[in-house]
Amino acid sequence: MKLNRREFIMTTAVAATASALNASAANKKNPNLLIIHTDEHNFRTLGCYGGKIVGTPNIDWLAENGALCTSFYATTPVCSPSRASFVSGRYPQNTPVETNNIPMDDSIITFAEILRRSGYATGYAGKWHIDGTGKPQWEPEREFGFQDNRYMFNRGHYKKMEDTPSGPRVAARNKKGEPDYAVDGADEKSFTTDWLADKTVDFIEEHKGGPFCYMVSIPDPHGPNTVRAPYNTMYSSDSFVVPASMNKSSQQTPNWAKKDKGANEEALRRFMPQYWGMVKCIDDNVGKILKVLRKNKLMDNTIIVFTADHGDLCGEHDRLNKGVPYEGSAKIPFVMYYPDKIKAGTVVNEALGCVDFLPTTLKLMGIGTLGTEDGRDASKLFTGKKPADWKDITFIRSTGGSWVAAITQRYKIVYSPQEKPWLFDLKKDPNELTNLIDNPEYRDVAKNLTAELDKYFKTHDSKYANQPEVTAAVKAVLNA
Repeated sequence: MKLNRREFIMTTAVAATASALNASAANKKNPNLLIIHTDEHNFRTLGCYGGKIVGTPNIDWLAENGALCTSFYATTPVCSPSRASFVSGRYPQNTPVETNNIPMDDSIITFAEILRRSGYATGYAGKWHIDGTGKPQWEPEREFGFQDNRYMFNRGHYKKMEDTPSGPRVAARNKKGEPDYAVDGADEKSFTTDWLADKTVDFIEEHKGGPFCYMVSIPDPHGPNTVRAPYNTMYSSDSFVVPASMNKSSQQTPNWAKKDKGANEEALRRFMPQYWGMVKCIDDNVGKILKVLRKNKLMDNTIIVFTADHGDLCGEHDRLNKGVPYEGSAKIPFVMYYPDKIKAGTVVNEALGCVDFLPTTLKLMGIGTLGTEDGRDASKLFTGKKPADWKDITFIRSTGGSWVAAITQRYKIVYSPQEKPWLFDLKKDPNELTNLIDNPEYRDVAKNLTAELDKYFKTHDSKYANQPEVTAAVKAVLNA
């Protein structure tokens, strides 16, 4: 029987640690934590990441007055694994959500559970996707520390929501009365992005005395590519520019990137204006949330994070969606605002991943972790005190064992049992078209990245270490 998070009985050691966390929280004023999380979001659509088409002044304001991470990656660029790693600080193989629709293990302690034990009011609204196949499955029984999860639903990218006497539900319905993805009739109260932002505002108003922790997970801009008026007509197909990597040759395409059906330029011109509209709607609702924080004078004592579960290639590399280690798929926006400790205009270039969120954020909040996370405490990167021994590297992996990668702010090496490794210089080759693995000028780079990846295999991920093709390729690079 799967237990409710509140009913889960911990060991004596963990219980003692929790008591210490509570005592620590009682002796000082801890900051609130607000996470605004989007789905399948290409970072290039945001102004703070160089986007030119969509105006995103509210998200950009957070970046300008806080910290912008230029090399933050989805630990696995697919919904469920990324989300589980984000809330737990653990690699997918240890959650064990290695692909979509796998339930997160009962034993996982999330950042929300740690904060709940430390006296925080906690809540979650929006897409969860870590509780199996239920769809939409409102208010999952297992809360994982998110006490108010009335507006949490497990799966789906529904466009229209409503409140009823018996609780929230999807407002759009098909002829059989089943939840539907239709957007017809959605307005500023019922469109899902707006509706979830309103639930966030309500929670803030209710718990403004603090401390509180709230995560709102917006299903957009994941498809279907539809958005309510007036956002559906704000952008023109004329603004779409064919990505430089869209029409590349087969020699420039690794085997791990050849399974997609390919992106259709005509279709991209049709649905990218809707994608941009979704992004604009998200930014406007970020503004709505910031307004209530300002009204209640909570900005100075609230950590605000804007991020996503993974990217969307939007035609890059002649592909749609996610699931591969290319930048548009694997790199995600990550902005953190916390004026008490983070200077305005901070830029973090070092490579980080979803697993680093929990230890980093709790450290900034002055709250200890339980020591079960795989990620690293990167808090000093945000406060301008980079440790002398810090390693600029993160590791990401596929869902099915088809590839694994080590990434720094400049280089990326991808190993796969399907072929020889691919090495990219992201500074000289931002479109990731040239494999430098056989270039003698990059031999040391390849060796260093491979040595770090080999350590990761031995410490965290035996799946890839046990693949003969990968093992042989690792040895070949290290001995070159």
